[in-house]
Amino acid sequence: MSSHGQQGAGAQPAKATLNDLERMLPESPSVDRVCQKLAQILRVHRNEVALLRLEKNSLRFVFPGELRAAGVLPLSGSAVAARTAATGTSLLSNAFSRVKHVSLFESVKLGSAEDDTSRQMPIQKIMSVPLASSEGKILGVVQVSRKGVDISLAGADFTGDDLKQLEQAAQILARMSFMQEGAEI
Repeated sequence: MSSHGQQGAGAQPAKATLNDLERMLPESPSVDRVCQKLAQILRVHRNEVALLRLEKNSLRFVFPGELRAAGVLPLSGSAVAARTAATGTSLLSNAFSRVKHVSLFESVKLGSAEDDTSRQMPIQKIMSVPLASSEGKILGVVQVSRKGVDISLAGADFTGDDLKQLEQAAQILARMSFMQEGAEI
């Protein structure tokens, strides 16, 4: 049985919605708080959310914090996030583990010892969505994944509705202060 949807002791009993994310905008919340809320909305674990910001033709991790110093992804590269930013198109793959991809970032330990064990599991399923300003300028990429030892243990497949919800969340995320180039994280 999958533990997806169980967000731990800090989870809100009520279902999190995009309105909750929208209401956070005036507060200038931390990237950690915003990504935790996004994880609740999409029923994934905190360590299954990644947020990258475009800086000088490369993508830099904004979240999770453990990957901020891990380097950058050039837009000209083959990484899914780079292709998402370069093309400005969303991707949903429920067979991601079968696709050849750079798994370097999957091996980085995320979270504390008390966190869910999926932190170092390979990504099995993924959604990748560009973040764009109201003028259409690409600001970054948000990715939500399901991790597990194998695809059968990674939880439910993502649906078209999940992707639509992430695309709507991306519009809100693009307006967050931490997504502006050069902003402190």
